[in-house]
Amino acid sequence: MGIFVNPNNDGFKQSLNSKIYVDKSGMIEITNNLLDTRQNCMCISRPRRFGKSMGIDLLVAYYSKGCDSKELFASLEIAKNPDFEKHLNKYNVIWLNLPKFKEPDCGFETVLPLMVKLLKKDLKKEFTNVDIQEEYPLQIILSEIYEKTNEKFIVLIDEWDFIFRESTNYKLQEDYVDFLRALFKDSPFIKLAYITGILPIKRYNTQSALNNFDEYSMIIPGAMAEYFGFTEDEVKDLCVRFNRDFDEIKAWYDGYLMPHNVHLYNPCSVVKSMATGMLTGYWNQTSSFEALRIPINLNLKGLRSSILELMGGTKIKADVSEFQSDTSLIEVKDEALTLLVHLGYLAYDQFTKEVFIPNREIRGEFDKSIKRSEWKEVVRALQNSEDLLTSTWNCDENAVAEYIEQAHDDIAAIIKYNNEEALRSVVSIAYYTAINYYQFKREYPSGKGYADLVLIPYKHVNKPFIVIELKKNDTPESAIAQIKEKKYSESLEKYSGDILLVGITYDDDKKHHCKIERMKKI
Repeated sequence: MGIFVNPNNDGFKQSLNSKIYVDKSGMIEITNNLLDTRQNCMCISRPRRFGKSMGIDLLVAYYSKGCDSKELFASLEIAKNPDFEKHLNKYNVIWLNLPKFKEPDCGFETVLPLMVKLLKKDLKKEFTNVDIQEEYPLQIILSEIYEKTNEKFIVLIDEWDFIFRESTNYKLQEDYVDFLRALFKDSPFIKLAYITGILPIKRYNTQSALNNFDEYSMIIPGAMAEYFGFTEDEVKDLCVRFNRDFDEIKAWYDGYLMPHNVHLYNPCSVVKSMATGMLTGYWNQTSSFEALRIPINLNLKGLRSSILELMGGTKIKADVSEFQSDTSLIEVKDEALTLLVHLGYLAYDQFTKEVFIPNREIRGEFDKSIKRSEWKEVVRALQNSEDLLTSTWNCDENAVAEYIEQAHDDIAAIIKYNNEEALRSVVSIAYYTAINYYQFKREYPSGKGYADLVLIPYKHVNKPFIVIELKKNDTPESAIAQIKEKKYSESLEKYSGDILLVGITYDDDKKHHCKIERMKKI
């Protein structure tokens, strides 16, 4: 047993010993089916804190010859599989966590040489019956071990894309890809290659640098969809166990759509919320603020408009096929939006080909990033949002009209105001602070109405239900009448208390008027 070759199962033990552990061992059935096949090279790309490292620990504990894990897996899903013991602790495992090889006060140039040096030492200790010459390339040493022992390797690399994300040294990146290609391409000593990262596999022009790897990403998750992130059923079980309100957890942390309508929740945020009992944004504790801020400040055609529409709750069509995993070479809006999908700041609907902000937690991250950006007009609208909401609660019709008019003027330069979806986005941004108290529900236009926004108060929040109708070249009284004509029974069914009907109109001169009517539902 070594550090990097045939490691022990301590990492998996820590997961099992944690207060919250959700069984994801079913993924082992998938990897077992790929052993010694043409599809035995896998790349899992997911945002930070989506369980990638825990997945590596799971595979180390199951496959490594350096430990006995039968008892650890006895109560887990994989133990029910008829092939469970066939592969249990039977193979030589190489485990590498790339950031661990970054020495303090040293450049990234030392990462790969140090990793290879330490790995060769471990191999020499493990295979004493093979004359290992440490000056030979790693792939040659592994080939000789296979030739002498007929034993293959399972190679597990966590954060394989670390050098791409952290270094701008293109020569170093190319050398690293050449190393991986030599290690994994047509290598008979590889039983399974399983690498994880945040970004998809690097491409150079139209040629994939590692084209023998099958990718399981946020955009094309494949069979691995449910194993990185918590499913809705898993979150419901946790809510029962910890006595948490599922609807509130859903509003905060749901939103990542996988095929077959599978909803995934950010596991790190859900675990922290269960443990602390607090509904808040945990994302900024685990992810780089700059990762969101940089794409937002890119001066790309149409990007600012799209970001604002996303913040307003609109879904945006996006071509996610051309992203090259190189953040310094982003040239068009869709590439920036695709990057945000891979980073977890946007979700992607495979069926509609649209991107959207997944939940309340991530909306908060956009809020913070915009407030620190160069978008002065939008920052002003967000800063006025709290006063607008207070004015709405107070039924101050003149103040509401003035704040909406100001938001209109500020944002119209970025979003074309007469577009119905964009209009809804403008109103949503103006009421942005309301996400602290309300779930937003947007109604599609009907009749003569341009935009509707329904604000449903969260449970245990003592605020009125708000329905907003905005019309052009009409009276606010007509907007109120139109609200009453529509049926909101589904939204109001479980609600009792004050209801504010807000009618807002504007004319060709962009002058706004407001009428607010308070109702009581018993």
